[in-house]
Amino acid sequence: MNSANAPLVIVGAGHAGGRAALTLRDQGYRGRLILIGDEPHAPYERPPLSKGLLQGTVDLAGYSLCDSARLAELDIEHLADNPVHRLDPQQHRLQLADGRWLDYARLLLATGGRARRLPSVPEDLLNVLYLRTHDEALALRASLRPGTRLVVVGGGFIGLEVAATARALGCTVTLLEAGPRLAGRVLPERLSGVLLDLHRSQGVDVRLNVAIEAVQGTRCVESVQLVDGQLLPCDLVVVGIGMQPNIELAAAAGLDVGQGIRVDAHLRSSAPDIFAAGDVCEFRLHPHGVFQRQETWRNAEAQGRHAALNLLGGELPFEVIPGFWSDQYDWGLQTVGVIANTQPTASRDTPGGGFLMFYLDAEQRLQGACGWGQGNSIARDIKLCERLIAHSNPLSVGALADADVPLKQLLRS
Repeated sequence: MNSANAPLVIVGAGHAGGRAALTLRDQGYRGRLILIGDEPHAPYERPPLSKGLLQGTVDLAGYSLCDSARLAELDIEHLADNPVHRLDPQQHRLQLADGRWLDYARLLLATGGRARRLPSVPEDLLNVLYLRTHDEALALRASLRPGTRLVVVGGGFIGLEVAATARALGCTVTLLEAGPRLAGRVLPERLSGVLLDLHRSQGVDVRLNVAIEAVQGTRCVESVQLVDGQLLPCDLVVVGIGMQPNIELAAAAGLDVGQGIRVDAHLRSSAPDIFAAGDVCEFRLHPHGVFQRQETWRNAEAQGRHAALNLLGGELPFEVIPGFWSDQYDWGLQTVGVIANTQPTASRDTPGGGFLMFYLDAEQRLQGACGWGQGNSIARDIKLCERLIAHSNPLSVGALADADVPLKQLLRS
C-alpha cells in the first residue's frame, strides 16, 4: 500500500467525525478525504434531539454541521449507510460492510456509541423507544401526544430532558431512577436535589431507588412492573440509561481499549496512524490522571478539531477544560472543570433563585465549578470560572462565597 497516495479516512460521521472533516479542509488539506457513517444523514449535533427536535422547534437542518451539498462542495466523500466491517492496522486498510477494502494514510475513529439497552425489556416491543439518533428522535416525537402515559427509565440527562419535553407536550410522565438521586454519577447532591424538586413541581412522578422486574404486554408494553410489585400502566416507555461506546471495531483490530478507545496526549491510539475522538475516545485529562470518556457536545467539538490537526502531522497535546450544560424547563445547569462528587469548597447564591458552587484543590486553586439558574443566567459566571481555572491562581474561599464580590474582580486580582 502506497500511503503517500492513500486518503485520510474518518470512521464515524457524527459530531466529532464531521467536525474533524470540516477542520481538515479549513486547514488547507486538499487530498482525498473519506467520511464513513452508519446513518444516512450528514453530520449533526446531538443535544437538540432531546429538546428542540422533540418540541418541534427545530429540524435536522437546524443542527447539522453541514449538508450533503456542502460535503460535495468540499470534496468530502461521504459514505453513508455503509459501516466499516473490519480494520487492518498492519496493512493500513479497512473493509466496508459491502466488502470493499479501502487503504488509508491516517485514520480517525469517531465511532461514538449506541443507546444502552435494558435487559429486562424485549427488543421487539413496538412502544419501547431509545434516543440516540435523529431517526429515533423522530419516532419518539411522533409518539408524544397530549394524554400519553409515558414511563421514562433513567434519571440522567437524556431521561430528564425527555421528561421535561413530554410534560410540556401534555404527557403524563413517570420517571424511574435506580439510584438514590438524579444524575448522581455526574452531579453534586445539591444540583440533584433542585432537579428533583423542579421535575416534581412540573408534575413528573419521579421514583428513586426503584428497579424494573418485568414489562407486561406482547406486541406493546401495557404496564411496567417494579420489583416491589407496583404496576405502572403506560402507553410508551423511553429508556435513557446511558450510552454503550462502539469499541468493537477497535478491539477486534487489537487496539488498546478500556471503556473506550485509549489514546495518548495527542489523541493517538495504540496503533500507528490511528487516532480517536468524541464519545468513544478514552483519554487522560492530565498526564498521570485516570482514563475517562466525556459524552458532551463540548468534547466532541474540541476533540474533532484537535484530532484533525494531529492527522495533518501536528504533535499537539489535547489540553482542554471540560464542561457541559443541560436545559430543564426554564432553568439551566452548567459545569466547568472537574467537579468532585463531594461537598463544594464554597458556594454563593445568584439573583433569581440560582447558585454557584466552587471546588478548590489543596492549594486553593479552582478545579471546577457548577451552577443553576433561570434560563442562561449563569453562563457568564461559568465562563469567568473557566478563566479562573485556566489562570490557576490561589483564591480566597471567603471571596468566592461572597455574592457581593464579582468573579471578575477575583480574575483581576
